[in-house]
Amino acid sequence: MKIKKDVFGILADGADVALYTLVNDRGMKARITPYGGIIVSLTAPDRDGTMGDVVLGFDALQEYVEHNPFFGCLVGRFGNRIANGKFTLDGIEYVLAQNDGQNHLHGGLKGFDKKLWGSQALETPEGPALELTYTSPDGEEGYPGTLSVKVVYTLTHDNALKIEYTATTDKPTVVNLTNHSYFNLSAGVSDTILEHEMMINADRFTPVDGTLIPTGELRPVDHTPLDFRTSTPIGARIEADDAQLKFGGGYDHNWIVNGEAGQLRLAARVTEPVSGRVMEVYTTEPAIQFYAGNMMPPSMKGKGGRVLKRRGGLCLETQHYPDSPNQPDFPSTRLEPGQVYQTTTIYKFLAQ
Repeated sequence: MKIKKDVFGILADGADVALYTLVNDRGMKARITPYGGIIVSLTAPDRDGTMGDVVLGFDALQEYVEHNPFFGCLVGRFGNRIANGKFTLDGIEYVLAQNDGQNHLHGGLKGFDKKLWGSQALETPEGPALELTYTSPDGEEGYPGTLSVKVVYTLTHDNALKIEYTATTDKPTVVNLTNHSYFNLSAGVSDTILEHEMMINADRFTPVDGTLIPTGELRPVDHTPLDFRTSTPIGARIEADDAQLKFGGGYDHNWIVNGEAGQLRLAARVTEPVSGRVMEVYTTEPAIQFYAGNMMPPSMKGKGGRVLKRRGGLCLETQHYPDSPNQPDFPSTRLEPGQVYQTTTIYKFLAQ
């Protein structure tokens, strides 16, 4: 089995935390810890076949515990923002933590990114895999229902990291799971992702207000700096005189992926021209959040003590729309007892 299990560290409650290394037939490696389901490192080949780590992160578990800006983690119960930290379901108002100004962000004060998941290494025909499980009790972070979650990471033999999410509940609830890896395809050669070239397969996006909550409009990307239907350097328009970019301090928006939600389809493609590394993102989700690392903490040190710069990594978070529980015209994030929440996202790596 091309899976190695090491000790990553010990939590304050004395729990041992593992670090799994998955290796595929081509020598690509993914290192994942059950703490937060975090992708600690992910290597991918450049055009010369040289492997490099393409995700931001830390060397030690304690750094993730103390000051992690969601590097590499699983996000839940609800990825992205919920307006004013509340929503109503069947006439009952549920109050959540307001941990992003007046809004609720990424599951609250102690979301899935800060939980120690159950873990099991698996050999599959596609490649080595890691199955993670977590049961979120009724009322955790204010959400209704006991939610049973399973996430399977598979490092496939064609150089893709496949993430399969499954969840069930015992009472009506809302759920929107994603992964929050920060990618830099230069593998640390470039301090920022501004020279990376981005294509997003989306004709529309959900514009936001000044607190980054969607207004409810589905706006065409035509004639806006958010038009990435043709591959464009991320830095080309990020400082444009545009209200949406000013609200986000750059790109931090939800694009509506073309094609049918529920069907696996191309959502985005990122190219790093110097190394030749390419990442394609496929998903069954209706949307994808592109975040350009605008709010990365200043002077934070990552792996090897390297100082991480603003916009040093980009996130492509596959998801339902932000604030969906409060916006009935958006695709529903409601999950009923007896239903199975099931989504798949694939990050595939190539070189050109």
